[in-house]
Amino acid sequence: MEKKESNKLPGSSEFGPLKGLKVLDIGTLIAGPFGAGLLADFGADVIKVELPNVGDPIRQYGKATANGSSLAWVDGARNKHCITLDMRQAEGQDLIKRLVKWADILVENFSPGTLESWNLGYGQLSEINPRLIMVRVSGYGQTGPYKNKPGLDRIALSYSGMSYVSGHPDKPPVKMGVSIADYLTGTFNALSALMAVYYRDVIGAGKGQEIDLALYEAPFRISEDIIASYGVHGEIRERVGNRHLSMAPAETYKAGDGRWITIHAGLDNSFKRLATAMNLEYLIEDPRFIGMRNRATYTDELNEIIEEWMGQYTGEQVLALLDEAGVPAAPVNSVEHIFRDPHIAARENIVEVHDSEVGKVHVPGIVPKFSHTPGKIAWSGKTMGADNDQVYLGLLELDPEEYEFLKEKNVI
Repeated sequence: MEKKESNKLPGSSEFGPLKGLKVLDIGTLIAGPFGAGLLADFGADVIKVELPNVGDPIRQYGKATANGSSLAWVDGARNKHCITLDMRQAEGQDLIKRLVKWADILVENFSPGTLESWNLGYGQLSEINPRLIMVRVSGYGQTGPYKNKPGLDRIALSYSGMSYVSGHPDKPPVKMGVSIADYLTGTFNALSALMAVYYRDVIGAGKGQEIDLALYEAPFRISEDIIASYGVHGEIRERVGNRHLSMAPAETYKAGDGRWITIHAGLDNSFKRLATAMNLEYLIEDPRFIGMRNRATYTDELNEIIEEWMGQYTGEQVLALLDEAGVPAAPVNSVEHIFRDPHIAARENIVEVHDSEVGKVHVPGIVPKFSHTPGKIAWSGKTMGADNDQVYLGLLELDPEEYEFLKEKNVI
């Protein structure tokens, strides 16, 4: 006889504003799991599901440590309870359905139709748990003529139009330095899940819902006025390199010692402060540089003046002068610079965690900071199946003999 599941996950989180929120993460890589990870940072109980003996491909990402562990996994799966389960098998589907009874939110990023082929579509799962919020991430969404096309970060950036405007005008489009579409989609999926929780629990509907998010839609949503400008004026935005379309100076410049410094002094007051800091007050009265539109028109001339001035100083000297004058400026930091930066340290943007396999690891800290219910990193990404016992024997109260049978059959 099937035992009734306990509602409390052994070892559940007891911190943060999302304490008690229950999340089932059955996705892989970044776009789905990162959203669940953001919730876990603030106290949600997240059960991460991986295929037995295979695991999430993110375990193979990046530079491996001496023992073969992935640093991408150490940070990417932090605060999650890790179990193994083969959802392709009937017994695995049954276990997922039992976990769905426990969950508030399920996050997935399989190709459309995959879960339905396993009898795990939203229709089936919402009958089991009408309060379930199911966040579905895919390359092109659950509907539309392209829904069955595969999509990854670089593909999404290209399709969304983001790659077209990234880079220099005389060179090919370039990708971002990180998988920005994946991480941005993960942020959107966490936000959408919490909006659905608010609707379900605060407005009083009491029902869950299905959320459909395409990987290209997150970068598309932040595309400024590209869509409106084309719709109204027929304007196609092109690549402009580091320039701002309507402000100057807003550029990255090289100091005399080779250090790159970004200055964004396009507003009138900021430009006046910059001219004063450079001891070139005549620029304030130069007709070419009076007003934002004029400065944008004469960007090349203005940049040449600033570059010549910066070439006389080290990056540190430039920043000291600009900081004293109140000019918006920042160094272009490498990760080495970031590790040495006192502000990064003061904000705890880098924290040290202990990983059972790797040992001491530095990872990004908790963002944002809550005054009363802060998030935290309770543990790093765990070994594959580390929480099988506490989830299957504890939460689901499986019979030990059944548990061993399912392990032998490679369902768990």
